[in-house]
Amino acid sequence: MSQVIEVIERIEVPEPPTDLPYEDGEPMESNWHRLQIALLVELIHRLWPGRTDFFVGGNMFIYYSARQVRDQDYKGPDFFVAKDVDGSYDRDSWIAWEEDLRLPDVIVELLSPKTASQDLGPKKRLYERVFKTPDYFCCAKGATSLQGWRLREGRYAPLTPNEDGRLWSEELQAWIGPWPGEYHGTTATWLRFFFPDGTLVPTNAEAERQRAEAAEAEIARLRAELERLKG
Repeated sequence: MSQVIEVIERIEVPEPPTDLPYEDGEPMESNWHRLQIALLVELIHRLWPGRTDFFVGGNMFIYYSARQVRDQDYKGPDFFVAKDVDGSYDRDSWIAWEEDLRLPDVIVELLSPKTASQDLGPKKRLYERVFKTPDYFCCAKGATSLQGWRLREGRYAPLTPNEDGRLWSEELQAWIGPWPGEYHGTTATWLRFFFPDGTLVPTNAEAERQRAEAAEAEIARLRAELERLKG
């Protein structure tokens, strides 16, 4: 009588690394680049006030595969937005396997002579074919040029600017385009978000100034009405 012996091979699956670096020590290309990232991060919270179902990151590493970690091939967009995630807490880096494999829905790269070939070449292919990020934008310093693509049938299709030079982001439901003005004491042309009707998404300081101006206007109106009633 034959006997069947079942042999079970136990395979140990290594735990994902947790001690991942979150910065490369490289300085920003310019003060404009540093402020531009901060501006975009601020504006997303103004565009979606009170929401906690998204995460916005600036100049952060994104970890998406074991091979990437093994090769120390660290990648980090200048600015990205990941939707439908828990945005109630901060992260030092975006680790896809800790985020249910979610990757960015929107990426913005700020071009420079040193990074343009990467941003328009290998990084663009990575975002298109691996990340499958639906909206990708590239902007040169001073918003002198703006390019954008929308993922359609697995490939990036270029977006056409409107008459104001703005591109539509389907993922943000907002326009993105150049705006000349001052931010944190620096006068330049900045990349800004605009509501669907074309009005500018204000910064915190701009919104506060608008509230103050509206309050002053209302006080002036009430005073004029009081004077009218007295007369």
